[in-house]
Amino acid sequence: MAPSLLIFFLLLLASSGCDAFYLPGSYMHTYSPNEPIIAKVNSLTSIETELPFSYYTLPYCKPPGGIKKSAENLGELLMGDQIDNSPYRFRMNVNESLFLCITTPLNDHEVKLLKQRTRDLYQVNMILDNLPVMRFANQNGLNIQWTGFPVGYTSPQTNEDYIINHLKFKVLVHEYEGSGVQIIGSTGEEGLSVVISEADKGKASGYEIVGFEVIPCSVKRDPAAMSDLKMYDKADPVANCPPVQPEKSQVIREQERVSFTYEVQFVKSDIRWPSRWDAYLKMEGARVHWFSILNSLMVIFFLAGIVFVIFLRTVRRDLTRYEELDKEAQAQMNEELSGWKLVVGDVFREPNFPKLLCVMLGDGVQIAGMAIVTIVFATLGFMSPASRGMLLTGMIILYLFLGIIAGYVGVRAWRTIKGTSQGWRSLSWSVACFFPGIVFIILTLLNFMLWSSRSTGAIPISLYFLLLSLWFCISVPLTLLGGFLGTRAEAIQYPVRTNQIPREIPARKYPSWLLVLGAGTLPFGTLFIELFFILSSIWLGRFYYVFGFLLVVLLLLVIVCAEVSVVLTYMHLCVEDWQWWWKAFFASGSVALYVFLYSINYLVFDLQSLSGLVSAMLYLGYSLIMAVAILLSTGTIGFLTSFYFVHYLFSSVKID
Repeated sequence: MAPSLLIFFLLLLASSGCDAFYLPGSYMHTYSPNEPIIAKVNSLTSIETELPFSYYTLPYCKPPGGIKKSAENLGELLMGDQIDNSPYRFRMNVNESLFLCITTPLNDHEVKLLKQRTRDLYQVNMILDNLPVMRFANQNGLNIQWTGFPVGYTSPQTNEDYIINHLKFKVLVHEYEGSGVQIIGSTGEEGLSVVISEADKGKASGYEIVGFEVIPCSVKRDPAAMSDLKMYDKADPVANCPPVQPEKSQVIREQERVSFTYEVQFVKSDIRWPSRWDAYLKMEGARVHWFSILNSLMVIFFLAGIVFVIFLRTVRRDLTRYEELDKEAQAQMNEELSGWKLVVGDVFREPNFPKLLCVMLGDGVQIAGMAIVTIVFATLGFMSPASRGMLLTGMIILYLFLGIIAGYVGVRAWRTIKGTSQGWRSLSWSVACFFPGIVFIILTLLNFMLWSSRSTGAIPISLYFLLLSLWFCISVPLTLLGGFLGTRAEAIQYPVRTNQIPREIPARKYPSWLLVLGAGTLPFGTLFIELFFILSSIWLGRFYYVFGFLLVVLLLLVIVCAEVSVVLTYMHLCVEDWQWWWKAFFASGSVALYVFLYSINYLVFDLQSLSGLVSAMLYLGYSLIMAVAILLSTGTIGFLTSFYFVHYLFSSVKID
C-alpha cells in the first residue's frame, strides 16, 4: 500500500495544469460509445442468516468464457466477498433487451436450494464499474433504497416461490469532455494508475458511469421459443414488472425451465464522477449523531468537574496543610489522618498477576493506536467504500506494525513493577500472542461452522497460513524489538518507598467490584448511539461512512475513560484501598461488558429475523472479539491515566 501511495503522489507532483485530483483508491474510467462493459457479481448475502454464498451455487447463467475470480484483497477475503465475472454484458449508450440462457429442467436439489435462498431473503449483489447495483422499493408510501436485488419472492396468496429471472437495468452516465480536471486514469480494475497528459485529454473524452440501478422482475416465458435463442440474442422487453401476478411469474418448481433475460437503458445524468457514491452514503440521522456527541460532552463536563474538585480543592488543600507542618506536627497529624495519605507506603506495591497486567497494557495500546489511526485515515477519505475491504486490510496492517509499541509498553511496565528486565522475552511473546490468540481461537471455531455450511464467509486454508505468516513474520519480531527497546528505556521511578508489611485494607459494606462495574456505564453512555449505527452497517448491510462523527465520539470516549478511572482510583485511595491497579484498568474497561450486553440486546430486538444456530454463533463470536478489543483498549487508557495521576499525587508528598 505504501509504495502505491508514494507512486501516486510522485505522479501528481510530476503533472502540471491540474485543477483537481481524486483520492487514491478510486480511479475514473471513461467509456467510448458502444464500448463493452462487463458487470460482476459478488457473494449472495442475507440479513436472515449472515452466511454469504457464491453466486454460482444457484443455477444462474454462466459467462461464455467460464467463471473467473477477481483479485481480492485481504479485507475482502475475510469479509466473505467472492467477486466473479458474469454473463451480463452492456455496451455504452446502447439500449437493448437480450436473452442470456435457459436452464435445464430444475431438479429436486436446485428447487430446494432456490426455495431456501428465497425464503432466507438472499440478495444478489452486482457491480458495474465498481458501483453496487441499487434498487428502490416503495413501502408504506416511503421510497426505500437497497443495494442488490432478491433471489426471488414468495407470493402471500399462493405461498409459492418465484424466481427473479428478468432484470431491467438503468445505467446513469455523465458525458466527460476531457477538460477542467487532471484525470488519474486506470489501465484496468487492478488499479495501475497513470496520469493522462494534456495531449491525451481529447482521447479520454467519453462517458463516466455514475449510477447503476435495477428493477427485478419474475417473468414466465415460453421455454420452446426461448430454446431457439442463443446468448445475447434480442429478447422481448418487459414493459412493466407485474407486482405479484402468479400466472405471469416464473414459479420455482421441479422440471420447470427458467429463462434469464435482461434489458439495459442508459440515461444521461448531471451527477459528476466524484459524487457518484453520494447516493449510497446518504447520512441518515444526523441529529441523532449530534445528540450522541452532546450527550458525551455533558458526561465529560460532569466528570471534569469532579476531577477539578479533586485536584484543586481536596488534593491541593491537603498537600498544602501537610507540607506546612513541621515534622513533629506531621507525626501527630499522621496518627489522625485518614484517606489516601495513609496508603503512601503501599500505593505502589506490586499488584496481583503483574505479567497479565503488562500483557494487557501492551495489547491495549496496540489496539487503541490501530483504531485511532484507522479512523483518522477513514475520516480523511483514504479508505473509501469504493475500495472494498480496504478498511479491514488497513486495520490488520496497522495492528501488525504497531506491535513494536505494544512490546515497548508491556516491557517498560514490567520493568517499572518488578524493577528488573528479567523475563522480558517471555513477556514480549505473551504480548504478541495474547489478543491474536484469542481472535484465532474464536475464528477457528466459527470457521468450522462456516465450512460445514459451505459458506464463502469461511476463511480458506491458504488465507489461514497467510495470516499466521503475517503474525509470526511481522508482528512477533516487531513486538520482540519493542520489548528490547523497553529494556533500554529508563524505568519509571516510584516517588515513595513501599513498606515491607502490607497495610490492612478496612472492611467495606459493599464489594468494590460493584463500583468498578458501575463505572463502565459512563463510557458506554458516550458510545452506545454510535454503536447502533456500526452494528447496523455490519449486520444489516448498510454503508457506514460518518467517520467524522465516529472520530469525535472516539476522542470523547478516551477522555471519559481517563476521567472515570481517575475518579474511581481516588475514591479507592480515600477509603485506604491501595489495591488500585486492576480496579483502575477495569473501571474504564468494564464498558466492554455493556457493549457485549448491548450486542445481545441488538440480536434479540433488532435482528429478530436472524435464524439458525450458526448465524447466532457467528454474531456472538464477532461481538465477543469486539468486546475483548474494547476491554483491552479502554482499560489501558484508564490505567495509564490513573498511574500518572497516582504518581503525580504521591510525588507531591514529602516523606523522610
